[in-house]
This record gives sequence, C-alpha cells and structure tokens, in this order.
Amino acid sequence: MLGCGVVGSEVAARLQSRAEALEERIGAPLVLTAVVVRDPDKERPGVDASVLTTDAEAAIDGADIVIELMGGIEPAKTLITRALAQGSSVVTANKALLAAAYGELMAAADDSEVRLEHEAAVAGAIPIIRPVGDSLAGDRIDRIMGIVNGTTNYILDQMDSQGWDFDAALASAQELGYAEADPTADIGGHDAAAKAAILSSLAFHAPVTIDDVHVEGITGITAEMVETAKDQGFVIKLLAVCERVTDSPAGAGLSARVYPALLPRTHPLASVHGAFNAVFVEAEAAGSLMFYGQGAGGAPTASAVLGDVVSVARRKVLGGRGQYERPFHPERRVLPISAITTRYHITLDVVDRPGVLAAVSEVFADEGASIELMRQTIGEVDDEGIQHAKLVLATHENTDAALSRTVDRLGDLDVVRAVASVIRAEGQ
Repeated sequence: MLGCGVVGSEVAARLQSRAEALEERIGAPLVLTAVVVRDPDKERPGVDASVLTTDAEAAIDGADIVIELMGGIEPAKTLITRALAQGSSVVTANKALLAAAYGELMAAADDSEVRLEHEAAVAGAIPIIRPVGDSLAGDRIDRIMGIVNGTTNYILDQMDSQGWDFDAALASAQELGYAEADPTADIGGHDAAAKAAILSSLAFHAPVTIDDVHVEGITGITAEMVETAKDQGFVIKLLAVCERVTDSPAGAGLSARVYPALLPRTHPLASVHGAFNAVFVEAEAAGSLMFYGQGAGGAPTASAVLGDVVSVARRKVLGGRGQYERPFHPERRVLPISAITTRYHITLDVVDRPGVLAAVSEVFADEGASIELMRQTIGEVDDEGIQHAKLVLATHENTDAALSRTVDRLGDLDVVRAVASVIRAEGQ
C-alpha cells in the first residue's frame, strides 16, 4: 500500500483485523506485505509497524495488488505505471491523477491484462463506478448529474436551511472538519470537476480530462440568491453534469461541467442534505437511477477501497482477463459551455419606471432568447430618490452562448442598475 494517511490507516487496520472474513470471500489470504510512508517512526494505531517502509519501488515489486492512497500526480503516476507494467492490479482513490490521465492508465492496465479499480475516487463509499462500468454496460448512459462534493453541499444546505451567509456556512464546515483550512479545491469546484472528468470518461468511453471540464464554484452564491431561489421553489446545489449532446451549434459531442444550479425542490437531488453525496444517472433502458450516501471520510472511503481489493483479489484467484474491455473514442469531443442548451434565472436591479419591461424584452428578442417567467417586486428608494425594483426572469431553453450575450446586453441598459445574479437551472 502506498500512503498511510486517514484513509490508508483505515484500510491497513481493516485488512489486518478482518483478515479471516476477507479470506473467506476471496478464497485466499490477503497479506499486507508493505505500507509505504514518509516517516516510518510515526505512530499509526492498528497498523503493524513491521510492514512500514520508505522504499516504494521495492514494496511494489512482486506484489499481486498495489493500493495507491498517496494522492497527487507524482510520484503516484510513476509508481502506478510501474505496478501495472509488472502485472500488478492497482486500486486507487486518486481522483486528481485519474482526472488527468484516465485513458493512459486504463490503456496500461489493458496492455498488462490487469485491473485498475477506482471506486473510491468518486463519491467515497457510494457505489457508482462499478454500476456505471458493469451493471449498465449493456445500456446507453445519456446523462449523469451529481452532488459529488460534500463540503459545498454542506455549505449550500446550511445557507438554505439556516439562512446563513456564505462565510458563516464555510466557517461551520471548517469547524466540523468538512472543509480544509484552504478550501479552494472544494468551493472553487475543482474537486467536483475531477470527478466529473472520471465519470465522463467511464460513461462515454472518451478520454475526458479535468481540463475539458467547465468549472464554476460557489463563492459567488449569496444569502439573497438562496432566498430568492427558495421563494421560487428551488434549491441551489453545486452540480457535476456529464452528458451526451446530439444537437448543438458546435455539432454532436460530450459536455462535462460543474456549476451551482437551481434544482426544483421536487427533484431527488434536492433532498440531499449536509455533507452527503448523490449521483443521478439517466440511461436509455434503465431510466433514472440515484445513488446516495456518504461521499467522504476515512471509513466510507476505506469501504470502497476494500471493495475494489476484494474484487481484484477474487479475479486473481479465479484467473481470467483482468481489465474491462473499454475501447476509448478520442473523436468524441467535449463541447464548450457555450454550445450546451440550458436555462438561466436572472435577477436584475432595475429602475421602477415605465418602459423597463419593454427594454428588457427587446434585448431578449434581439438575441433570439425568450422569457418563460417574469416576476417583479418593489425595492428600495436609493440616495438619489429613485425607486428601484427587483426583476426576476426565468428563460426558456437556449444555448449558453445566446443567454450569456443576453445577460451582457441587459447589464448595459440604462434602466438596469445591476445584474444581481445569474444562475442556471437543471432538473426541469
């Protein structure tokens, strides 16, 4: 095993404490031969100190299974590549590495006819990788939409249920250990983007990397936006969306994107609270499926890792070809965000006077966009004695490019004091 942090310590302890039960399930004993760490003198309760080492290459050589829990790109990539080349199956929870080199590593596993399992890399203990790769292998997956970052879901849930502002909700997440001292990867959407890349690669058999994923975080979400969404029957969630696009201005392709979006409160994902994760899959024959559970933490992630270990160990005992046969289709390109079809909810601070609605409607007409719903409420009188109003607009479906241009032009109108918020809507 490479790495022995929170998850690694849990895995090592369970491998040793549950050795008899695991042997019964596999048909052969699992022997933990080495645990590669930086500091072998550090105390690790539940982990046999005699297997600790700093020599990663020596630990890998000859191993039937290598569990990689180091994280990061290097040296993890080099070590995994070495393990696969020598015929070792690999179990990893390394979302950053898979998001950068999924196709390359899968091809290496295929060449050596071994397994590269990664259930723990997306949504912790929630079984999503194996259902998508195996259970739905005979189906066509059209869309995956998920809450795959527990930190941001906790923050947005507290803003919605408790009325907190963003900073208060983030501080609570850090106090509870859901958010790191530097939460940028979570609140910036980058953690979710890595998972979106992995899910897209797996579901659509295409080499999607994190660089292909459009990413927007939640730092711009305000208490007022959350309250406005609630008034309209929506909740705001940070969503990872992966889908096949058959018709767009840029042609057919794939879309992989992460952004905060409005969900109707009747949608199954709207009921996902706290730091939990859920993934909603839409398949041609199976229809809609949802997978829900704890998305992070030492014990849940260790459960997913051990599930993969048992799977590859059984295959080792029984024999047969190792890796899935997953032909990748590099011609399946990922489309830019501008080409996707979406809906916007736009909140404008406008001057309350005749002609405002006509001016706004003219901009929509010019851009070929249309308004589905318009709601106006009287606002405050400013220091100049001018009466303001809040204008909330829900659009019909259109390309993101057309709606983005519409918003830009609305902001230039004399009657619009500010574009207070713009947020996409999903699940309708």
